[in-house]
Formats: sequence, structure tokens, C-alpha cells
Amino acid sequence: MGRRKMSAAAPPSRSWSNVGGSVIPELRAKHKMDLENLTLTKQPLRTLHLFLLAMLQYLKRLAKYILSKRGLFLLLIVLVVAPGILLAISDGVHKKHVQEFLNYAKFVLWWVSLGVASSIGLGSGLHTFVLYLGPHIALFTIKAVQCGRIDLKMAPYDTIQLKVGPSWLDKKCSEFGPPVYPASAHSVRIPVFDLLSQIQLEAVLWGIGTALGELPPYFISRAARLSGSKSKAVKELDVATSKEDGTVASSLNRTKRWLLSHSQHLNFVSILILASVPNPLFDLAGIMCGQFGVPFWEFFFATLLGKAIIKTHIQTLFIVSLCNNQLLYLMEKELIWIFGHIPGFSATLPSVIAKLNAAKDKYLSPPTPVSPSSQMEEKQWNFSFTLVWNSVVWLVLLNFFIKIITSTAQDYLKKQQDMEMERISDSLTLEQN
Repeated sequence: MGRRKMSAAAPPSRSWSNVGGSVIPELRAKHKMDLENLTLTKQPLRTLHLFLLAMLQYLKRLAKYILSKRGLFLLLIVLVVAPGILLAISDGVHKKHVQEFLNYAKFVLWWVSLGVASSIGLGSGLHTFVLYLGPHIALFTIKAVQCGRIDLKMAPYDTIQLKVGPSWLDKKCSEFGPPVYPASAHSVRIPVFDLLSQIQLEAVLWGIGTALGELPPYFISRAARLSGSKSKAVKELDVATSKEDGTVASSLNRTKRWLLSHSQHLNFVSILILASVPNPLFDLAGIMCGQFGVPFWEFFFATLLGKAIIKTHIQTLFIVSLCNNQLLYLMEKELIWIFGHIPGFSATLPSVIAKLNAAKDKYLSPPTPVSPSSQMEEKQWNFSFTLVWNSVVWLVLLNFFIKIITSTAQDYLKKQQDMEMERISDSLTLEQN
């Protein structure tokens, strides 16, 4: 009887094993489809719901951490936060110094935050150099060339900030005084390094922010290595490489694979070189450094030096040279030399160069007084330009936040799917045993 009962109980186990073998691949395919469909355009309510659940989970973890370190936080509040609030709300001789400190704090926080926003998100961050720092450098350089002097700022923090423009942008050149730098044959040319000293601080702060923005990929990859698994980005790269089809994306994946295969050469010098040039693959370098155990301080100092000092100054000097006529002057000399050797063109070259210089002088010369009606038209045009520019910035910001919401919701769903898969695997194991 016992043997018959055991033989009768055996087939369900084999049957369940066969069913489990077919259920798991189907469930994985369903999970993959759910992740791909979880976007604000396809499933807005579900995406927002999962995003809110993820944020609630993060807040719970933060609350637990604060409670575990409540003594340290209480000491911080007593020694720093409370006196700071008291100084800010009370009147007295110190009010001026407190306001100056707050101006510098907002200035530092603004430019560092823009740098972080330009790096975070594994390459999907805001390109804030194009949106903010680059235009700021260009506008200051053009204004300095127009006025023939560089002392335009009333303070180092007199720059573009959130909802605040610099004071020097709308001032007339006569308000700054007579030109300090004399005009050359065609226009004023200010030494590049004189201009660099005026916009260097905000550029370096932005570069520090970009270096800080490269830390999340490093820490995520290092945590994956310590847990004994590959990081998500490395796994995705393996899958993408196995599906190469000769497109531009596959060429980029092959380049990433090449970097991955040469990970043994990652050191301070190689990280510094990768960080010192505009490099869309630097996120992968951070992932590789975390995955293959490059020490944190070696990675961070090389990234900080490359991004905040070398790369930032290369970009800044290029824009200053372009707007300060230095680069235009060199290009003009080269073009004159090239076209001067072309038969039939050398005769018309002087008139062409004269017209180009006249157009350049008109663009970079100080604005002349205009009538009230013309001034009203100019203000309307500036308003339209400002409206268009702000609309572009807000669209980029909106796209950035949409990516953050979608990514956070997908990560939360992926964790739930992994837990479900683990429960099913445990159930199959118990049934088979």
C-alpha cells in the first residue's frame, strides 16, 4: 500500500516540474513587457502610482536613518540650523553680512546643481552647459568687448541664476565708465585670460557639479560588485552586444565593449584623460571603476581634476576666444591666405573682408541710442526671444523629470518582479523536494 501511494504521488511532482519549466519563461516575458509598457505615455496612472510608492519607500528609509542617528541630527540642529535661522530673521549690524553669505550660498548651490543635473541619469541628464553656462560666458564676453572693460560684475555672484538675470546685462556701457582696453584695427580684443578670471569661478563650480554627478554610477556598480553580481548597465551592455546589427547604436556598443575589455588599464591617468574631454562614454568608465574595484578617492580626484579644471577650462576658453574675436581673427588670417592663392578670387578678397569686418563691428559694437518707438519694438522682440528660450528650457526640464519618474517607477516594479520570481522559484523547489 505504501509503495502504491508513493508511486501515485510521484506523477504530480513531475507534472508540476514540467509546468514550472514553462511558467518561468512566460513570466519573464510578461515582466519584460510590463517594464517596457510602464511609461507616462502608455500607462500614466500606474507609472505615477508606482513612483509614489517608490518615493514613500525612500522616505521611510530616510526616516529610519534619521531616527538611528537622531543624536547627531539633534546636535546639528542645535549648533548650525537654529543659529542660522536666528541670524536670518533678526535685525542688526550682521544683517548685511548674512545677506552676502546667502547670496554666495545660492550662487554656489545654483552652479553646482546645474553641473550635477548635467551628469546624472547615466547620460540622460540636462546639458546645462549649453543651456546656462555657455550662454552666460558668451554674453559676458560680448558685453566686455562692447564696453572695452571686464569689471562689469558688482560681485562674483552677479551671474545668471534661477529667475534672476545678471545686473550688467541690461546696463549701458557708459554706466561702467570709459573703455580700459583700446580698440584695434576693427574692434576691441581683450586678453583671453583677463576675461577668464571674471567667469572662472562659476565655470569651476559647474565642473565640480559634473564630477559629483558621476558618483551614482560608480557607487551603484560598486554595490553590485560587493553583492557578487554585475551592475544593471553591464548586463544591458551584454544583451545589446549579442544583438548587434551594424547600426550606429551597435557601433557605440562595440566601443563600450572595447572599453570594458580594457578595464585592467583603469587608473588615475586613464580616468583623468577620459574625464578631461567631452566624452559620452564616461558614465561607462564610472561603472567599470566601481565594478572592477578602483578605489573611490582615485576615481573621484581624477574625475574632479579632469572635469572641473581641464575640461571646463577648455570649453570656457573656446567660447571666450570665439566671442572675443581671437578665434575669428585667426580664422580670418587663414581664410585670407587660402583664398589669396585661388585665381580670380584674390581680386575680390579685400571687399569681402571689409564687408565681413563691418558686419562683425556692427554685431559687437556698443548699442547706439534709439528712439522710444524703436526701444519699444526692441523690448517686444527681447520678450519674444526670452519667451522662446524659457519655453525650450522648461521643455528640457519636463523631459528630464519625466525620465526620472519613469526610471524610478520601473526600478520599483523590477524589484517587485524579482521578489515574485524568487517566490515562484522557492515554491517549485519545495514541490520538487
